[in-house]
Amino acid sequence: MAYDEQLANQIRESLSDREDVTEKEMFSGICFMVDHKMCVCVSGNELLCRIGSEKVQVELEKGNCRNMMNNGRVMKDYVYVEDIALGNLKKLNYWVDLCLEFNPIAKSSKKT
Repeated sequence: MAYDEQLANQIRESLSDREDVTEKEMFSGICFMVDHKMCVCVSGNELLCRIGSEKVQVELEKGNCRNMMNNGRVMKDYVYVEDIALGNLKKLNYWVDLCLEFNPIAKSSKKT
């Protein structure tokens, strides 16, 4: 599994003040689960952000991310952000904050 370890470490640092964060290997990378829900992932050198469909539309209009696709279907609450858009910690924290803002209202995945 190849993902940007430096980017993952920056996310770990951004989430370090929280006690409800766990990590899970998903989406060919590492996902940070907050309150048992997928919040943000590092996949390759990209960020996969769960920000909710309303914020997805806003961010897509800005042109700084792209839809997540799964089997030809748009995943409405998720966007990929390329590493170029993550040029500094302020931008990274912007995306992490969007993910954390949506997390309380995000649905939990079904337990297996």
